[in-house]
Amino acid sequence: MKILEADDHPLVRAGIRHIISQFEEPVEFLEAGSLDEALTLAEQHPDLDLVLLDLSMPGMNGFAGYYRLEDSYPALPIAILSASENPQDVRTAIEAGAAGYIPKSSSPELMLTALRLILAGEVYVPGKLLQQPDMRNDPVPDALTKRQQEVLDWIVEGLSNKLIADRLNITEKTVKQHITTIFRVYGVTNRTQLALKAQAGKHERDRR
Repeated sequence: MKILEADDHPLVRAGIRHIISQFEEPVEFLEAGSLDEALTLAEQHPDLDLVLLDLSMPGMNGFAGYYRLEDSYPALPIAILSASENPQDVRTAIEAGAAGYIPKSSSPELMLTALRLILAGEVYVPGKLLQQPDMRNDPVPDALTKRQQEVLDWIVEGLSNKLIADRLNITEKTVKQHITTIFRVYGVTNRTQLALKAQAGKHERDRR
């Protein structure tokens, strides 16, 4: 396994390195102190499993740096590791396709759990941020991106992940990532609950 941590604070990188050393399997840990260094290392190591990206290091300019990295390496999972706990930053990251959003205030145990979930293909967002007013689990269409709404529509129709992937010309892994986010937005844990809640929300909006 190979993970790149991009953060301009050596102390933060050292802390993440220590947490990752607790993984059961060996991990090659790479470090970058700026966006340009991260782009260079991503080019030199096409077998990267994950990039942990700080939003405020040199060269980032907020999410512009994320989009630059994502555009250059669209198949590379990127998770945001940030001091910001602004719900809008969380929403922007997830809508942009980030593999997760991890606050730097997280405990080592929580961060380790988050990293394991992300490496397993899940999308991680801490529950405390989902409870913020701007991130509440309101079952309304504008809480989802256009692609997530498309995935939701096919789930309501009863299609499998494979069929949804075929219809939308995306991978099953991407479908699963979208479904994880949709589950969180609707506050459900399975497809049946999701379909019922989505249909109930649609009926409520139709009556207005």
